[in-house]
Amino acid sequence: MGDVFSLVCRNISERKARAALTILGITVGIGAVIALMSIGYGMEESITGELVEMADTIIVMPGSAELGSIGAFGSFTDRDLDAVDRIAGVKDAVAMRGEMEEVEYRGETFMVQIVGIEPRDITAVFGETVKLEEDGGAGTEASGRALRDNDHKTCEIGYSIAKDYFDDEIGVNDRITINGSKFRVVGVLAKQGGFRSDVDSAIYVTTRDSMSILNNEDISTIFVRVRNIEDAEEIAAEIEERIDDNHKLDDFASAMTMGSAVEQLESVFGILQAVLIAIASISLIVAAMGILNTILMSVMERTHEIGVMKAIGAKNRNILSLFLLEAGVVSAIGGVCGCIVGIIAAHAISFGIRTAFDVEIAAIVKPEILIGGLVVAVLVGILSGLYPARKASKMSPVEAVRYE
Repeated sequence: MGDVFSLVCRNISERKARAALTILGITVGIGAVIALMSIGYGMEESITGELVEMADTIIVMPGSAELGSIGAFGSFTDRDLDAVDRIAGVKDAVAMRGEMEEVEYRGETFMVQIVGIEPRDITAVFGETVKLEEDGGAGTEASGRALRDNDHKTCEIGYSIAKDYFDDEIGVNDRITINGSKFRVVGVLAKQGGFRSDVDSAIYVTTRDSMSILNNEDISTIFVRVRNIEDAEEIAAEIEERIDDNHKLDDFASAMTMGSAVEQLESVFGILQAVLIAIASISLIVAAMGILNTILMSVMERTHEIGVMKAIGAKNRNILSLFLLEAGVVSAIGGVCGCIVGIIAAHAISFGIRTAFDVEIAAIVKPEILIGGLVVAVLVGILSGLYPARKASKMSPVEAVRYE
């Protein structure tokens, strides 16, 4: 095998340009697969990680509450809220009244989601994760203050509302017009992004202002915090049953736990990973054709040499192993280079997403991905080189020696 390996290395070194192009094809294919899978795992961890932080939360909506669905209909009442609050195991039941309203600031108008909520319930809904933005000057002081129960015509605004929607930034104590009424901004929330990106594009007012000034008494969503996470699924089923009974309708309410949301996301990301791998595999097919072409050309160029080797005693299996080893070595080198390129590309994509969209998605390069990439590269090389290697091993020694 030592002689065979040294012969393979010599043959590759004599045809550097062809071997380099073949290795490049494998490198691109394996690198693309590793980079896309690593970013896919990073996206899954980033989103599910935020959902896990809310594992004790149940989101109750009228209509379908499946992840990504927009099938909501109707609204809840205070009676529904009381029924949910009385369920054993419920720690907090918080009503949110959301509606799109016209918001005007210095002559510009946009439709913005206005959310009415009791100030004391904000922490119950969002926990300690949603905070006021830090003041750019001191770096430690909060930008404004939180809503208070006795506030009137005041609001907290999301980061995107303050920074991105209007030409002029909105700051603390600035006044905006919501549905024809003037509101004073008392606080600007820190940027959330990710799963809570809807917070960035919403304006929060007290329930009293939402009901009296915005004419919105309907409860659009109920957030529920449970005492024991293990009871979340059971409590969610009971919430749906009680609200359905209140409205004398089947499937009127849908209660989604974060556990079920994570399961839905995992299935979605599984499909996404499969699609990404299928797209990246196209380049592997092209690389396989390159290896096939390279080994075929090598067999044709070395027909006379094959005849000489057979004439001095080389058997069919020796010739077969020689060309299969050459295909395997070329593809293994491409696989190693592809792993390196894939790791670099994954981190580059992660950096690009963070820079362009300010979204933190880590490049998670798992060892099994790298090992799988190497195995796939070698298998692709050997399978692609099998036909030309068999063709070389079946050559007649006499005809091969006479070949010019």
